[in-house]
This record gives sequence, C-alpha cells and structure tokens, in this order.
Amino acid sequence: MSVGDENNDNIFAIAQEACALDLFPILAICLPKLDFEARKDSTTILNALLRYNVQNAQICVLYLAGRHQGGHRPDAILTLVNAYNDAETSSNSGQILKEAFKYEPLARIALYDPSFWNFFTYVQGGRFDTSSDAFTTFKELLTRHKVLVAEFLASHYDEFFTQYNALLTSDNYITKRQSIKLLGEILLDRANYNIMTAYVDSPDHLKLCMNLLRDKSKNVQYEAFHVFKVFVANPKKSKPVESLLIKNREQLLRFLPKFHEDRKDDEQFNDEKAFLLKQIEMLGQPPGFPQQI
Repeated sequence: MSVGDENNDNIFAIAQEACALDLFPILAICLPKLDFEARKDSTTILNALLRYNVQNAQICVLYLAGRHQGGHRPDAILTLVNAYNDAETSSNSGQILKEAFKYEPLARIALYDPSFWNFFTYVQGGRFDTSSDAFTTFKELLTRHKVLVAEFLASHYDEFFTQYNALLTSDNYITKRQSIKLLGEILLDRANYNIMTAYVDSPDHLKLCMNLLRDKSKNVQYEAFHVFKVFVANPKKSKPVESLLIKNREQLLRFLPKFHEDRKDDEQFNDEKAFLLKQIEMLGQPPGFPQQI
C-alpha cells in the first residue's frame, strides 16, 4: 500500500467517524457559541468533509441527505440557512452553504424546505455584509443545478415570483440591482424556458420592468433592459403584453434611442437596442407589412 493509499484510508476513516458522531450537525448548531478562530476552524473542517470523496461519492453529502449509513440530517443544512439571522456567524454559515449547494441533494433540501423563503428577508435586511453574503448564497442555490431549479420554479411559480418581484421594488439599491440582474440570468437560461415564457406573458411583469428602465440608478436601468428585451423579442406575445407595448409604443420609440447613449462602444448593446426599436415599430402590423425606410 502506498503512502497515498494510507492517507486516503485515514481520511476515509475520519469522514466515517465524523458521520457516525454527527459532527456536522453538532458543529453547525454550535457555531454561535464558538469564538472567531474556532468558527474559522470549524468552517474549514466542514467544507473539507463536504469535498472529500471516495470512488466518486461524497460520504458526508450522502450522510446529510440520508443516503449513507442510515443517516439523515437535513437539519444541519437548515440550521446553516437560518444562521443568517445571526450576523456574527452568517459569514461562516454562508461559506459552508456555498460549498454544500454544489451538491444537488443538499441544494434540494434547502430549496424545498419552508426556511428557503427566509432568503427573501435575509437578502435585504440587516447588515450590508450579511445581506450581500445571503444574496450570493441565494444566487448559488438558484443557478447551480439547472434541472432541479427549473422543477422547483415550475412547482412554486406564483409564490416565488410574488416574493421575487418585491425584491425588484426594494428600497435597498443593492438588493434591487442584484435582483434584476439575477432575474435576467434566470429567464435567459435555457433550462428555464417554460418559466421564461410564463413570466413574459404577464403585463404586470412588463409594467414592473418598464418602470425599472426609468430607475434613478443607471445600473438598475441597464439590467432591466436585459429583461425588457425578452418581452419584446418574444415572438408569441400574450395579447395583454402586446397591447401594453402598443399603448406605449410612441413613448418607447422616443425613449429607447436616448437610453444609455454613452455606451457607444458597446456594440452588442446597441445592436440589441436597434433590434428592439425595430420590433416595437412593427408591433400590431400584419406579417409582411412593409417596414418604414
């Protein structure tokens, strides 16, 4: 047996013992009681346990998800999610969660538990560093596992977007900017095609997006543009959405040419803006209708 094999055997034994002793959930629960250095060490240990694999299997991941040695400790993941209530431990908990959410079984635990909805509070409340870290974790959870997230959004569509749209009108500038940017990523992901078509069928969503185009922040305006273009480019617009665009056509045709004029060197943005102007100009006209020259 090589030295490497001996080390692997030792690490395997440590991982097995850690699971047998419920070390992961115990440390997760005890994080608030530890001092700063001990929390750092605990974070390092738990992340190492999550990453360790033997024969392409993560022992601790399987244990937490209930697929190894009879273990089933989803409470460990949920304890870490709820730790965003504690500003002192949220950074450590967030580091562990970001590592945990790389694994689909653990991301599933967080998505389908009622505590998931607390993220909508965490990302816009409390200290700046805590809310920013919570949003990074929130984004990881909603973008890492495409099929899982698409299934979740389909089964929780109304509740999710009711709460998500509230983030888009938040008084917190950072929350608003991050949320509109993430919305664009979610809608433009191929795995979320059905979610995207449902979202852009709503005239209320279009109204919200058009309001964000006029937000006082240029960064929010720019990110809103990337959502707005999905509404306009959709070849199968719902009647209410098409009617709303037609109603606002003249205003949009005056507004968009001046929209972020300073981005003269952004070729893709200007091409997209020109495309949208063309599409808006042709709204309501029958197929094959001659375009204005």
